[in-house]
Amino acid sequence: MSYEVELKFPVADPQGPLSKLLELGAVKQRTIQQRDTYFAHPQRSFAESNEALRIRQVGDENRITYKGPIIDQETKMRREIELPFQTGAAAGQSLRELLEILGFTPVHSVVKTRETYALTWQDRDCEICVDHIEALGTFMEVETLAEEAALGDAKETILKLAAKLGLSAPERRSYLTMLLEQKGIPRE
Repeated sequence: MSYEVELKFPVADPQGPLSKLLELGAVKQRTIQQRDTYFAHPQRSFAESNEALRIRQVGDENRITYKGPIIDQETKMRREIELPFQTGAAAGQSLRELLEILGFTPVHSVVKTRETYALTWQDRDCEICVDHIEALGTFMEVETLAEEAALGDAKETILKLAAKLGLSAPERRSYLTMLLEQKGIPRE
């Protein structure tokens, strides 16, 4: 069972941390535009349980992702299941319709430009993202995946890497929560 271990930081200027990241040997993977549409569960509050269900669209690619409850107070550590779906806008719309027929309701979409970097650090594969979110600003995410038995080591790696990059004051709220708060919309 795979878990995502992540820290996210607001950054006014990502160039300083990016320079340090590249000095550590990180390799830029790609720059993409993502549209994440989040859904509310028909029977329980994902806001209360700190879960998420989304459809992510990147170009013609469609993925559905479930993020389980956060199980750590210092990092965003949670189970994540992500499945690719058929490509194309029509397939993405069909997936959305399927969720709505099952009683899920769309909450809001988060649109971002994401630059991804790969780094193997302390024997762990890490992904570092620079996210430019419409209406929110720029953030850096430092994350890795780990099996349950290795969660402590993964957390330690992420905390140390963030410190090495000079990142401090992590933001625990999701982009969705921040956008909804900004617009004065309660999260269901």
